[in-house]
Amino acid sequence: MPHAKEALSMSEESANTNGLRRRTLFRLGAAGGAGAALAAAHTWAGPLLAQRGLLSPDGAFAATSTALSDTVFYIEKYPTSPLILTPFRDPLPIPKALAPVPKSVVDTWSNPPGPGPGQQNSLRNEQHQLWPSRIGYPDPIVYKINVLVRAHAFTTSQVLPIDDEGEPTESFDANRRKYPAGTRRTLPLSTIYAFNGTFPGPMINAEYGRPVLVRFENHLDENPLNLDRQDFGSPDWSFLTHLHNGHTAPESDGNPHYSMVAGPKRPGFLPKMFVDNLYLNWPAGGDDREKQSFFWFHDHTMDHTGSNVYKGLVGLYPIYDPKNGMDMGDERQGLRLPGVRTNNPDGSFDVKYDIPLAFSDVRLDDGTTIHKDIHDVQGEFPAAKNPAEHPEWWGKTFYKHFPNHGFVGDICTVNGTAFPVLEVKRRKYRFRFLDASVSRIYEFRLMSSTLGPKSSASLGYVDDELQGQYRVPDAQQCMQFTQIASDGGLLPFPIKRDSFELWPAKRREVIIDFTRYQDGTPTTKGDVVYLTNVMKMPNGRMWSNSSRFFPDPKYKVPVLKFVIGDSAPDDSQIPTALRPLPPLPGNWQSMMDNRMIFEVKRGALGGETEWLINGKPFDPAAVAASLRNPAGRTPLAQQRKGSFNLWEVRNGGGGWVHPFHLHMEEHRTVMRNGKDVTRGGDPGHPDDVSKEDLAALDPGESVILYRGFRDFVGPYVAHCHNLAHEDHAMMFGWSITP
Repeated sequence: MPHAKEALSMSEESANTNGLRRRTLFRLGAAGGAGAALAAAHTWAGPLLAQRGLLSPDGAFAATSTALSDTVFYIEKYPTSPLILTPFRDPLPIPKALAPVPKSVVDTWSNPPGPGPGQQNSLRNEQHQLWPSRIGYPDPIVYKINVLVRAHAFTTSQVLPIDDEGEPTESFDANRRKYPAGTRRTLPLSTIYAFNGTFPGPMINAEYGRPVLVRFENHLDENPLNLDRQDFGSPDWSFLTHLHNGHTAPESDGNPHYSMVAGPKRPGFLPKMFVDNLYLNWPAGGDDREKQSFFWFHDHTMDHTGSNVYKGLVGLYPIYDPKNGMDMGDERQGLRLPGVRTNNPDGSFDVKYDIPLAFSDVRLDDGTTIHKDIHDVQGEFPAAKNPAEHPEWWGKTFYKHFPNHGFVGDICTVNGTAFPVLEVKRRKYRFRFLDASVSRIYEFRLMSSTLGPKSSASLGYVDDELQGQYRVPDAQQCMQFTQIASDGGLLPFPIKRDSFELWPAKRREVIIDFTRYQDGTPTTKGDVVYLTNVMKMPNGRMWSNSSRFFPDPKYKVPVLKFVIGDSAPDDSQIPTALRPLPPLPGNWQSMMDNRMIFEVKRGALGGETEWLINGKPFDPAAVAASLRNPAGRTPLAQQRKGSFNLWEVRNGGGGWVHPFHLHMEEHRTVMRNGKDVTRGGDPGHPDDVSKEDLAALDPGESVILYRGFRDFVGPYVAHCHNLAHEDHAMMFGWSITP
């Protein structure tokens, strides 16, 4: 593991190599024979792709040969996690709002935040582009979040080590001592990198009209508990933090494009550094219809976003709208959505019956799976001494470093806990769903069961069918969700849903009425309802079953257990209307000829630059070019401040799904697969009628998005939020110009 100074030197060198990727130099260029071959392949890849017609403006990518790359790179297999023996005993953690730092304390800081030159980070090389006073807002509320190395428990249950046939198998401890098959064990704590040391990290309850400044400070070089860092996570211990999808100036957006070209000019902020991210909590263009309701913040370090997010760098950021009491966490006024607000003496506030649910799948080491892939040739994690088995890491988080599909775990956690239970009152609740997984897509239903959960192993399942660990074979849908918001904020009106999909980074907000079942029968104290995932996804490529395509009635994996408790007062209502959408221009079709086009697809060569956009890997020093050049206009992905345009994003095929995320402003989907959806959404993507910050692309699909580019200037990124794809080059830089 390089020291911070060495890592800084490497980063500065890689930032000045004529755009050649750090991943190419750092990982491939020093790999001996294999690295030299790959480096050579990188030099002729461009001409080859052009000869094959991969940059066709019609998006007709030639078929890619993946046999070589699969054989060379993808040699690391997944372990099977030990079976959690007593699920649904641990209570669901419900985060409390983080307290702001008192002004009297902020005033004592040696480098206090502020609007002046050099006051944006510890390098003193940046200034906040838009201080709140310029829009008539007060000075920001200040929070302090430290990025720390800590330990985390996913369950308190004992576990039974099993193999991929579901049979008991041997296990190990930190001293590599072997335990015979059939021995019940207590899981060791896993090492996490975490905001303020917890997974998920702290929750900031924010409000429109009250700006927030968060000082993120890197302490990843400190390891007071002497924890084994294992072999994943940013190897130079750097971090970036992105408020997904805050309407944020680029210097506070935490995106790699800005970091490399204008900010610290390295993949992230190294240990001992800090950055003050300013979140104005101001809607795009000052338009109330652009207000959102649930952000989250996560690491965005270039090439290591997936491993850092998986390692724990996730935080929550619900945002309320106090204007006219519309959505301020008080069910007695405004829209009267579920929530009982308590204002705390420290300046924060909590909202009862309004609960975030962050879903993340994990996989635990079996101690016998060899950690082996191309990264090990580079010695990127020399302390790990890979390739090797790691019995000392038995029961701790395992990360597949170089997946060609993506990374999926076999245990689902909610707010960092596997198989939690939540006792609910007989009343309505608001739940804010977030998919914080690297690659997994979920589809959720509310189901009841007489027999309860049975382990997949006991039902005779093996291999990938063991994922999720438990099933509820007799489960039947018993309740509906009322969806009130998507990742772009409140919907125009509530939608009743039997189920809904949740793609990586997407948010969905729903109301659940625990007083009665969907047939009108009242609930009673002690009743049990399971939040159940019905989407099977054996790898990060795509689902193998989906209610939209290939339903598997036997795949019913419980992830959260609700237990009905006593009745409680309920002043909330489900309104008939929520928030109107900002209007589309009547002539939006006239912008089609000037649209930007980006096609996402797996490349022919595999390796570090396997996932391409318009046939090219991410270049942090460049603004990407549109696939089709608008007549008489620049082909570069540059938009003028205050402008609007259409962007087309195509899934180039190959049987992959891509959750594609565009930073800075939400979009409206106007067309999907050539069909105008403004007059009624696609049945497979009902959220197309709302505002979103992430386009869900099924295999071969294309969407055309209407976007604004308001209020800020500077560089941003767009990328696939299957983080294994992003980390292997499926990202592009774009910018807003004055």
